[in-house]
Amino acid sequence: MKTILVPYDFSKESEYAFEFAKGLAKKTKNKLKLFHVIELPTPQSFNSFGEAGAFSNEGTQIFMIELIEKRKQQMREFEESLKDSDFKFESKMLFGNPFAGITKEIIDAKADIVVMGSKGSSGLEEVLIGSNTEKVVRNASCPVITIKGPVTPDQIKKVVFASDFTEVPGDVVKRLKAAIEAIDAELHLVKINTPSMFENTRTSMEKIKNFMEDFEIKATSMMVYNSSSEEDGILEYADDINADMIAMSTHGRTGFLHLLSGSIAEDVVNAAKRPVWTMKSKK
Repeated sequence: MKTILVPYDFSKESEYAFEFAKGLAKKTKNKLKLFHVIELPTPQSFNSFGEAGAFSNEGTQIFMIELIEKRKQQMREFEESLKDSDFKFESKMLFGNPFAGITKEIIDAKADIVVMGSKGSSGLEEVLIGSNTEKVVRNASCPVITIKGPVTPDQIKKVVFASDFTEVPGDVVKRLKAAIEAIDAELHLVKINTPSMFENTRTSMEKIKNFMEDFEIKATSMMVYNSSSEEDGILEYADDINADMIAMSTHGRTGFLHLLSGSIAEDVVNAAKRPVWTMKSKK
């Protein structure tokens, strides 16, 4: 049985993701696992007087004890409410760093897909703050669907897959085809042409056609779309055809190389209002 993993932090965005994942589990009969991480306080985050020890402040200790008990009860309520569902449901709670916990749980649970809520950000806020969702998108070993608003799998009718269609990894295509089949949606292929990365339409269309033949892809449409940047072009084209989801692969780079090259997928995840399906390329 395949596993859908939902990192859950009790925000409205994570609730949107949970609802989407429940709909996906109902359609696919896959197991759904809800995962919550409680980040323990540090002296720096909860104590301005410099005493040693994460729980040296009595008020902090009481707050954390009450929070832990509340979260345990909420997780039990989820278990109870879904015990008679036509899919298997599990929940898990642990303590530590959210990103590290999610990364480990993806491996331990052998997750086939992660569904995460995201608020999105832009500009300076994106550079300074970042998010666990962005880190998961960049590093997860399985596909990730990011959700920002209320949506169900049945509402996903058009999926735009954006790529340069040059050496698209086979594992990405395999998972994409499975996702399209699971939600029973149309697939629309788009290559974004920009002034700095110009390619004539004939060459681009040939790449798209070869991609379709090599991977036996059935697509409703294929398009070469001109825009000032790849990120803007993907968002604009999705708007133009009223797509319900955007799909892309991400390079998974980190550190200095990531800062130099940026990540189109992460930028799209941040800016898009519609759900975004991503998978890290292993190239």
